Amino acid sequence: MPNSTQEEKYRWIKPILDGEITIKNMTKVCPFSERAIKYWLAAYRERGLAGLQNQSTRPKTQPNETPIRIKERILELRKKEKRCALKLKWDLEDEGIEIHQRTVGKILKAEGLTRRYRIRKIRWKYVRIPLAKGELVEIDVKFVPNRIRGRRYYQFTAIDCSTRWRYLQAYDDISTFNAIKFLKKVVGVADFQIKAVKTDNGSCFTNRYNGYYKSDLPFPRTHAFDMACKENNIVHYLIDPGKPQQNAFVERSHREDQEKFYEQIKFKSFEELKSKLRLWNMDYNNTKHCGLNGLTPNQALRSGVQNVCA
Repeated sequence: MPNSTQEEKYRWIKPILDGEITIKNMTKVCPFSERAIKYWLAAYRERGLAGLQNQSTRPKTQPNETPIRIKERILELRKKEKRCALKLKWDLEDEGIEIHQRTVGKILKAEGLTRRYRIRKIRWKYVRIPLAKGELVEIDVKFVPNRIRGRRYYQFTAIDCSTRWRYLQAYDDISTFNAIKFLKKVVGVADFQIKAVKTDNGSCFTNRYNGYYKSDLPFPRTHAFDMACKENNIVHYLIDPGKPQQNAFVERSHREDQEKFYEQIKFKSFEELKSKLRLWNMDYNNTKHCGLNGLTPNQALRSGVQNVCA
């Protein structure tokens, strides 16, 4: 048996080369077509055994190939903005370039610029109910990754579940006083009425797990953050312990902060952190979002679009 396709081709054309049989008679016993045998003969006479090696059938040119200038622009935007294929498509449309989302994704994959996501064996499914702006605002705290002059700082984040509008503020501690101060600031800055907020079970937001069962009083004392919510006619919801995915919008925005803000910008002082955080917040609210079908949070606020994405 031949060890390779190259050797097999040579065995079929060798009797023809030696003049022992004609091509017509060879096609009667050969499982390959006359056209294939003639092609092998021509390739052998031109390049020898090297001509019998299998060659790629991939086209040498593609008339509908994306122009190189567009590819370079896609790669430039990806490295600069670190946005997904859909957001890059919208950015290119603003520049007058029409290109499909899948094409952008293939270009990024060919260059090794796609993200490798871990495979989750368990997927929690939550029902997403369409919300109006201000109907539910998620609030959470993120540790500022690097210490500034040896001190730790904290980022308080509030995000509207409907429009993805965010407000950020940096503080030097994670106390209940700053949580209430941040809540009042959000109420004053937001262009809509906040009807409900949702937080985790941190001690700055609730005493459910650190005060109810430690108090000697017959009735547990109401937490100061709950009292501040009541003063502003806001309902305060708490997520289940150990289920940060129930605060999905604010947790996803924190990943955006980590990758596109804290990993790229360094701070020398607390004032510089607050200043650059304010600029980053403005940029975020003017960035197109996939969950809003290409709208920015500020545009969603003005248009009154409801969140219907799962």
